Amino acid sequence: MRLRIPRWAAVTAALAVLAGAGTWTAAALDDPPPVQREDRALDLDGVRIDTSYFTAEGTGRRPAVLLAHGFGGSKDDVRPQAERLARDGYAVLTWSARGFGASGGQIGLNDPAHEVKDVRKLIDWLAARPEVLLDKAGDPRVGVTGASYGGAISLLAAGNDPRVDAIAPQITYWNLADALLPDGVYKKLWAGILFSMGTDARTEGDACGRFTPEICALRERVAVAARPAPADRALLEARSPSAVGDRVKVPTLIVQGRNDSLFTLGQADAMARALTANGAPVAVDWTVGGHDGGDRETGRVEARIGTWFDRWLKKDASADTGPAFRVSRTGGVDSTDGRATLRAATADRYPGLTDGARDLALTGRPQRFTNPPGAAPPAVSAVPGLGGGLAGLSSSLGVGLALDFPGQHARFDTAPLSAPLRITGTPTVRVRVASTAPDGSAVLFAKVYDVGPDGRQVLPAQLVAPVRVEDAGKGRPVTLTLPAIDHEVEAGHRLRLVLSATDLGYASPTATAGYTVTAEGPLAVPTAPAVTTRAAGLPRWVWLLPLLALGVSAALLLTGRRRTATPPPDPALTAVPLQITGLSKKYRGGERYSVRDLSFRVEQGQVLGLLGPNGAGKTTTLRMLMGLITPDEGEIRVFGQAIRPGAPVLSRVGSFVEGAGFLPHLTGRENLELYWKATGRPAGDAHLDEALRIANLGGALQRAVRTYSQGMRQRLALAQAMLGLPDLLILDEPTNGLDPPQIREMREVMIRYAAGGRTVIVSSHLLAEVEQSCTHLVVMDRGRLVQAGPVEEITGSGDTLLVTLAAPVPDALVEKVAALPGVDSAVRADDALLVRLDTADTAADIAAGTTALIGELVRLDVPLTGVGPHRRLEDAFLTLIGGSA
Repeated sequence: MRLRIPRWAAVTAALAVLAGAGTWTAAALDDPPPVQREDRALDLDGVRIDTSYFTAEGTGRRPAVLLAHGFGGSKDDVRPQAERLARDGYAVLTWSARGFGASGGQIGLNDPAHEVKDVRKLIDWLAARPEVLLDKAGDPRVGVTGASYGGAISLLAAGNDPRVDAIAPQITYWNLADALLPDGVYKKLWAGILFSMGTDARTEGDACGRFTPEICALRERVAVAARPAPADRALLEARSPSAVGDRVKVPTLIVQGRNDSLFTLGQADAMARALTANGAPVAVDWTVGGHDGGDRETGRVEARIGTWFDRWLKKDASADTGPAFRVSRTGGVDSTDGRATLRAATADRYPGLTDGARDLALTGRPQRFTNPPGAAPPAVSAVPGLGGGLAGLSSSLGVGLALDFPGQHARFDTAPLSAPLRITGTPTVRVRVASTAPDGSAVLFAKVYDVGPDGRQVLPAQLVAPVRVEDAGKGRPVTLTLPAIDHEVEAGHRLRLVLSATDLGYASPTATAGYTVTAEGPLAVPTAPAVTTRAAGLPRWVWLLPLLALGVSAALLLTGRRRTATPPPDPALTAVPLQITGLSKKYRGGERYSVRDLSFRVEQGQVLGLLGPNGAGKTTTLRMLMGLITPDEGEIRVFGQAIRPGAPVLSRVGSFVEGAGFLPHLTGRENLELYWKATGRPAGDAHLDEALRIANLGGALQRAVRTYSQGMRQRLALAQAMLGLPDLLILDEPTNGLDPPQIREMREVMIRYAAGGRTVIVSSHLLAEVEQSCTHLVVMDRGRLVQAGPVEEITGSGDTLLVTLAAPVPDALVEKVAALPGVDSAVRADDALLVRLDTADTAADIAAGTTALIGELVRLDVPLTGVGPHRRLEDAFLTLIGGSA
């Protein structure tokens, strides 16, 4: 729930002030080329701004991207996206905005004189980099993107600096005053959350936290008065993109969340209308998630942003930037993981929020209700961090969170619908409001429910629209603009307009007052008829299946002779679970080998740990072992059979990968039985009961998988991999997401499985766990074998010795041991001593030093019971891979 909003202003800063110390590091990845990162603190007008600069290998100049973080975050939050953009050919600069992360200064909510000015100076810095493409001297080709706080800064950058060439703001605001003070009603819950994000240990005891004095004073005034003064709105508007909206004329991809009670779709609509009027190329993308939670569709959105920049920064006319308008719609539940499935609906133009309005008559006489004293108890609509998460399921499962108290609201219903109705935009309705408040005012909260035949009601996206009505003592007509939504109402359902006197998220008048509301017109709901949902029934590929089948058949015929040339079995290896010889693999377009000349052998009964830092080639090795990809050189033999995609010997191999999919409504046993049927092998070959006994799931097998904990799902996935009791079991990060007791259970499962004479290969980053569960290790680094052998052989070659004692020894004796010749240090460790040798360079040195030490310990009457090597796997691992860690 972190917002992101950086700022930009004038171009007059000199490069001389952008001084700071830089350090270079490499972000290592498994297969893609490495990304260089330069961390640098820049001095901007006396304020330290913490930055990171990312570039990938290559020559020549490239466009730049400024990547901003959200409110309450820092530059570290956007590092993964920065690395992806760098690998895609951009020079990427991230930074922590004033008051956040390691940067100095105070939070000014994107003050043009500070945060926005900082961004302009960052663009100056980019213009001086030799890697950055220039449109002219001092003018880099640059795009800006970010979410929330960072999304606003991208808009402000484009409006304040003509050097910005394209932007992609995400889930952000156009007018901050309208967002936090809609129709003059204070959004107190969100404002309080945001203000708390600007307070931490550095500002403990300071009521203003890290905010500038004017922002702190504004918040205090509005929170006390419960309504803004004109000066308060003016301050927020001056720091909003709308203040420079007429100057934003660059290509803009607007990404906004449907489940967002902080920055609603109305903010994106105002943004799109203003920029389109400026003549800028604009595309609008509504995602499911937002500040309230839900699926942010991060992967898809970041890919689209990359394509947007390819088109407008790289000038790649072939880049497909997607439709002018796209909205993600929920369409049921994915049977593999229980999540709501998404389908795209698109249009070749942005429809706005009122397109294709349809009138629905409302029933109900004038209704009188009360604003309770103290505005309590309040009605409930959106709850930040909770409401949106439930809203993400409202369309697919009918799940929602909303509460209206009797006597505190009015409601008006439509007739049940005779056919499904898709609402896309903002419903509107005309009502008459009368108030008994002394000043004749009223504060109401309008919302539209989807009500089923059984009376169950769902509030789409958990959104509510506040409205302040003045001079309503004798009644006043008001046109209500309800929250923008994208929601399908099923046939037989009806819509319900509710106007409540209170809402948990907003400040309401505390004095008791009576309100009377009359519906004077129909409920107008926009349908956006030009927006079409991609069909889910028969996707295009279905029609291509016959052609695909012909193509596959032809390929099989053409390659049949080559496939028959598969190396014959090696009789000498029929009892060897795995032998890898001279294995190499380089991915197309890569500049380095992911795996290079790798050779090792695994015997029956071993539990082999495959270790290495990120980028070592472990995953690539396992993919080749399972026949998923083909090596460039070398061979893999399993029980003497050469591995090729579809090799029959793979039936003796079981594999476990993270995120195994199960049907959540079926029991654990039913899932396993269904999986085995899908393999086409006889039921008697499954050895289901034995696999389940090893996995130790007990009575949970009869429960639906949706009730399983993460540890139970992991063990069920392991049982699935063990069906058929494969002779070779491959586990890739089997303990991901497990707590310590669950990890211990997984370790015991692996040991029990190997105890029957079978073989287990496990790839894991948990070194302590590998040390306890594995009998042998293969350590890789940069695609090559570093060392292979028994665990004790790899861990036992250190220069630290464990001296076990028959009885405790006094401190004076420990000091004498530490002063012995050839001893670097000696410390007590429970009922033993850890003695480090200072002359141990080779195994021979260690052996000689150990012999000498034993003689000296006997001479000192140390009651030793044993002396042996003491080194953890972590120490050995870091020693073996050196700087790659």
